[in-house]
Amino acid sequence: MNTKAVRIYGKKDLRLEEFELPAIKDDEILAKVVSDSICMSSHKAALQGADHKRVPDDIYLNPTILGHEFAGVILEVGNKWKDRFHPGQKFSIQPAMAHMGTLNAPGYSYRYIGGNATNIIIPGIVMEADCLLPYSGESFFPASLSEPMSCIVGAFHASYHVPPGTYNHIMGIEEAGNMAILAGVGPMGLGAVDYALHQDKKPSLLVVTDVDEARLARAACLFPPEKAEKEGIRLLFVNTGQVGDPVKKLRDLTGGTGYDDVFVFAPVKPLVEQADAILGFDGCLNFFAGPTNPEFRAEINFYNVHYSFTHIVGTSGGNTDDMRESLKLMEEGKINPAVMITHIGGLDAVVDTTLNLPQIPGGKKLIYTNISMPLVSLYELQEKGKTDPFYAGLHEIVSANDYIWNDKAEKYLLANAQPI
Repeated sequence: MNTKAVRIYGKKDLRLEEFELPAIKDDEILAKVVSDSICMSSHKAALQGADHKRVPDDIYLNPTILGHEFAGVILEVGNKWKDRFHPGQKFSIQPAMAHMGTLNAPGYSYRYIGGNATNIIIPGIVMEADCLLPYSGESFFPASLSEPMSCIVGAFHASYHVPPGTYNHIMGIEEAGNMAILAGVGPMGLGAVDYALHQDKKPSLLVVTDVDEARLARAACLFPPEKAEKEGIRLLFVNTGQVGDPVKKLRDLTGGTGYDDVFVFAPVKPLVEQADAILGFDGCLNFFAGPTNPEFRAEINFYNVHYSFTHIVGTSGGNTDDMRESLKLMEEGKINPAVMITHIGGLDAVVDTTLNLPQIPGGKKLIYTNISMPLVSLYELQEKGKTDPFYAGLHEIVSANDYIWNDKAEKYLLANAQPI
């Protein structure tokens, strides 16, 4: 079977190509990819090429398929897995396999599996690691976004606290505590806000910061503070760019005690130092945002580490249990990852989007891999619809849902877009 895929050959060398897939082996599965959301980690891999920890050294000879936040449909199952999987079954994949102590992952390390492709071969190692996850939702985009959501879930589970007088690490955020999400209205920050509001262990105070007033206003529309208040959570959105002393402002919101949990969603030195400065007793700083600079550093107050027991964790992805939790919460309607999506496009938009991702404003860029379509903001659909009835129809659906991507929009897109 032929496939079209975006493969990485070296630093900033991504190519959309068509090639033949080999016949599957008994321990492999042939699948069709339907959707893939583009992650900043893919941008980093594109910049670093073989220097990236997950990308093989020989990509100039054996290029790998990029993209790891994907969902699709199983087409053919090798004999080894026929008792567990079947053709027609929807799936999502947990790329962080942590198998045999390596960092190898779909979307970085393998020649025939990655999200930016029409068809793929899922190697046996994915099933052996229990990372091929059946999905029963109506649309594909939630399954794609279950991977980034699992990173958020994992971050919340990785934070910890130590009761005074003990050495017991109690995993997870402080229930009914004070939480701050800094730079929290980007796509991953919005996902974190959604999860914080709707998981079982909730904070009593949730402060979300940014320096972009328009993005803060959109976040407040997506997550109205008055609705959060009904759940027992005081939700505040703060523009720290308009505050003379952000640390004082943020600490004052806690009555001066500081925060039990602080999540940093942008790899910016002053932001990390701000996070450290607002920690309360036994406060946990979770450095979620991955820097591209291996020499990234920030100053930490070690006086507070010693006397106030402040501490730092860093997370880079979730595990399979985190992904299952994400899928379950989506299927139950408790969280809606669509709030993260601001752009859609086809497979032919992947190369430029991946290479220029930091310069493209907005949230998640969702790719439908079997269509041809430039990357388009959901807010651009109306203008494009003035000359193209396809975009006009899509705008009608999306605008009726407050410009949030949805099942109906996906069905319309897949039925009417030009095939790749």
